[in-house]
Amino acid sequence: MADECFRHPRLAALYDALDPDRGDLTAYLALAEEFGARRVLDIGCGTGVFALLLAGRGLEVVGVDPARASVDVARAKPGSERIRWICGDATALPSLRVDLATMTANAAQELVDPRVWRGTLRGAYEALRPGGHFVFETRDPSRRAWEGWNREASWGVTDVPGVGTVESWVDLIEVDGPLVTFRWSYVFAADGRTMTSESTLRFRQREEVEADLSPKGYTVEDVRDAPDRPGREFVFVAVRPAA
Repeated sequence: MADECFRHPRLAALYDALDPDRGDLTAYLALAEEFGARRVLDIGCGTGVFALLLAGRGLEVVGVDPARASVDVARAKPGSERIRWICGDATALPSLRVDLATMTANAAQELVDPRVWRGTLRGAYEALRPGGHFVFETRDPSRRAWEGWNREASWGVTDVPGVGTVESWVDLIEVDGPLVTFRWSYVFAADGRTMTSESTLRFRQREEVEADLSPKGYTVEDVRDAPDRPGREFVFVAVRPAA
């Protein structure tokens, strides 16, 4: 199930305004060009930012996400009619033959249940054409990113068009082995309401991810650095073998 910040309509409508810098997607656009992709599956598409960037370049795009509210936000954007939107997850996709499947940002780490994780890897594999690539990122656990997830570092006030002023911050709740739980709080100046969204991410070691990919049939072609976050992320480039 998607977190509240993605599945509640009032919070989903804030997502783009509170996270406007999506420079992280530049590397994925470059990968689509590198692999000559014409058909892309965007797993965990959220509010559709990456899917719309791809479609704007003339690519055929399928965006899938379990959060209905986020998909509704995506569908309301200009150009969204060029994209096939699916409210669901990658464990039960229709028949596809894409050149590239992606999971950007925290999408891979949101899959904390091992069964859902493995099912997503399988679903992406089945959606790829032979020779197609699967690219996703996950944070390097050794960098302990969660140590900076606190109110002091994250507090801010944003003027959201059509909504008004929103105060937001994050609090770290728990670190339990590879699972890190945190809570975002949002205060709406318009009516004084406070809403929260609790999330858990799974931090996987590089070797763990590679070991999960191999049994699903993938060949790990490369593990790259994220250009905008050097030394902090693993960017996995896996391929469904052509033969």
